[in-house]
Amino acid sequence: MVWERAARAFWPLAGLLACLFAAFAFGGVAAVPSAVLPWLAGVALAALLAAAIWGGLRYRRVGEAEAIGRLDRTMPGRPLAALRDRAAIGGEGALWQAHLVQMQLRAAEARAVRPDADLARRDPFALRLASLVALVMALLFGGAAQMGQGISAIAATINRPLAESEAGADGPGWEGWAEPPAYTRRPTIYLNALPEGEMLELPKGSVVSFRLYAETTNLTHDIGPEQGEDARAPEIRAEQSGMIEVSGRRFDVTVLPDRPPVIRAGSVEARRADGRMVQPFEAEDDHGIVSANARIELDLPQVTRQFGLAVAPEPREALSLDLPLPRSGNRSDVQGRLVEDLSRHPWANMPVKLTLRAIDGIDQEGQAAPTQLVLPGRRFFDPLAAALIELRRDLLWSRQNAGRSAEILRAVTWQPEGFVEEPLYLQLRGAVRMLESDSLSEEARDKLAEALWKAAVLIEDGGLTDALERMKQAQEKLSEAIRNGASPDEIQRLMNELKEATDAYTQMLAEQGKEDPSERFTQNQQRQEITGDQIQQMMDEIQRLMNEGRMAEAQQLLEQFNRMMENLQVTQGQGGEGRQGSGQGNQSMNGLADTLREQQRLSDEAFREMQEQFGQGELGNTPENADELARRQRELREELGQQRGLLPGQGSEPGDDARQRLDDAGRAMEDAEQALRDGDLGGALQRQADAIQSMREGMRALGDLLGQDGQRRRAGDDREGQQDQPGQPSGPSGEQDRQSGSATPRDGRPMLDPLGRQQPGNGNVITSGDPLSEGTDPAARARDLLDEIRRRSGERERSQDERDYLGRLLDRF
Repeated sequence: MVWERAARAFWPLAGLLACLFAAFAFGGVAAVPSAVLPWLAGVALAALLAAAIWGGLRYRRVGEAEAIGRLDRTMPGRPLAALRDRAAIGGEGALWQAHLVQMQLRAAEARAVRPDADLARRDPFALRLASLVALVMALLFGGAAQMGQGISAIAATINRPLAESEAGADGPGWEGWAEPPAYTRRPTIYLNALPEGEMLELPKGSVVSFRLYAETTNLTHDIGPEQGEDARAPEIRAEQSGMIEVSGRRFDVTVLPDRPPVIRAGSVEARRADGRMVQPFEAEDDHGIVSANARIELDLPQVTRQFGLAVAPEPREALSLDLPLPRSGNRSDVQGRLVEDLSRHPWANMPVKLTLRAIDGIDQEGQAAPTQLVLPGRRFFDPLAAALIELRRDLLWSRQNAGRSAEILRAVTWQPEGFVEEPLYLQLRGAVRMLESDSLSEEARDKLAEALWKAAVLIEDGGLTDALERMKQAQEKLSEAIRNGASPDEIQRLMNELKEATDAYTQMLAEQGKEDPSERFTQNQQRQEITGDQIQQMMDEIQRLMNEGRMAEAQQLLEQFNRMMENLQVTQGQGGEGRQGSGQGNQSMNGLADTLREQQRLSDEAFREMQEQFGQGELGNTPENADELARRQRELREELGQQRGLLPGQGSEPGDDARQRLDDAGRAMEDAEQALRDGDLGGALQRQADAIQSMREGMRALGDLLGQDGQRRRAGDDREGQQDQPGQPSGPSGEQDRQSGSATPRDGRPMLDPLGRQQPGNGNVITSGDPLSEGTDPAARARDLLDEIRRRSGERERSQDERDYLGRLLDRF
């Protein structure tokens, strides 16, 4: 009842306080013009006083009798009042005693009364709810910095009349502001609100402006030139430290110099198979980088001047590329990578000088020392394709090479039978005629260079690029159909189209019959090795999910399938079993190391984002680039899931331990992604730290597995050497395994149970360790086990303890 009466009396006061708090938190007070702010503050203060007085007059204390009466009215017959009654006649009779017993029983059933302030009737326009929403929004999204600005603005309106009244006897008043350059992101300083004697620190280039309200006001300074023509509103550009004196008030000014930006080039990564240029860089500035670019120019003294490069090159402008910078957030310390495909540029695979340059808000330039490197570009290993690319390079170097290039083209197209296809032969002969013409224009030269590039790619890849593009297009159309809820017939038609494109692509890969020579330049990248049967199994799994209506899972598996096919090496049949040793393990280790580094880098960015929010008093707000951070976290999680599926050593203790650790890391990444979307940077950092720790433990387990594989291979080599000697018994390892109690077939691989664990004793399941070549997909086996757990948890005849245990399994998995 105390709460009810307080709510009825003081809800207008509480609503006004909530609205005022929201106005401060969202910067509404600071946005009000200074001329209006005193009047608005007076009205708000008067309203608060009126609401407080009105509430105080309406509030009444709660008496004990009122409380008892309120409780009594909630029970039938009002038993509390009845127990206090006295019978006028027959008070000692049996009927009266029975009546008292009945009232006592009803009184014993008394329960606390639910409070009801009845504010809906007293507030028909729901003003209390609107003020409550404003308060909640201010607590969630408001900032301490905006509140401080509002308080400073009100304090300035109070100090200004006091300063004017104190200066009334000596002279007129004045106002002053110091506005730092916009690129520094510093707030404007109101000079009248500064304490006496406080040092005024301003970035170089700040504008100090005054409003002088009387003719006798004097202004002197020595910090920089004055701007503007109005003598009563002077503006000063702060260029050097000094002082400002206005009407006897002195300000000591320290001008902070703006240091030029600093930019550094990181170490260049190993050559990539696709020929892309990847250049890391770091840049920093005291107030933030505005723009940055990379300038690439030919290092002519380092060029080997022979063959087509012996003539003087035609002049060509230096190549300028913009460096990627964060769209929002702090640019004071930037780390990034320039990724650009320059394979078609005339300087590809030639020595160049790379110069990085950064510019700040006042156009100061920071430049890194020129770096000498060979401009990355695609390498061609087919002799004819390499010859065409060299001809293209010579033509782009100088059109004086046209005659020489025509002679070479005539040579490579001589006797084309079995060497050059008819359509390509006709194109090359047309290029010879163009080169032998009297004049070769720049436009014609560029068109011919483009035709030579396409011909070289076609010869090098054998149509593989087009097949990959058709497969990507089929995958994209199928994904779009699944997202838009297309009919089953349309989805089935697109699925058949994807199967045909995939078969064509894998067939072209298999026809090549050899490893891509460019792999020698991609030793640090993960390579996938898979058989045609395994590809078919994955396609069948996608088909099964779509038939069951599980479109979301089918979409996710389809995206993983597409990423896997982009970097694929196909093996014939099951012949690749014996090569899943250290090579695949080392590739998995390298891939996990790259993912770990990317996760650490993402965690560092999230930490810097939290530091920036803390400095701005906005901790707890959703960062502007939260969606970008969450997207990158999702991509890392998907990449980790793909790497987990390729780990060797299934069924071994280190291999299973590594997979479990990566599972833990994946769940932590998923929680971190959700925390980033919710704006909980602290929670995201904690989950990212868990993911990093789990990945490190998984890599340690994978390292143990690789060490055991190395020992087994060395032991196998020793046994093979012993078997070659006369008198040595064959197959002793099988006897030793039988004696030790572990089931091991003759090929040396352990026997596994349906859960993937090694079987003791004599088992009857022999596996090669390849999950896709065993006939039963691990994902299908997991689904079967999960269905069995669900079935058993629904059987009521089982004990409660067992069903509780099964329920915990379902909650976990």
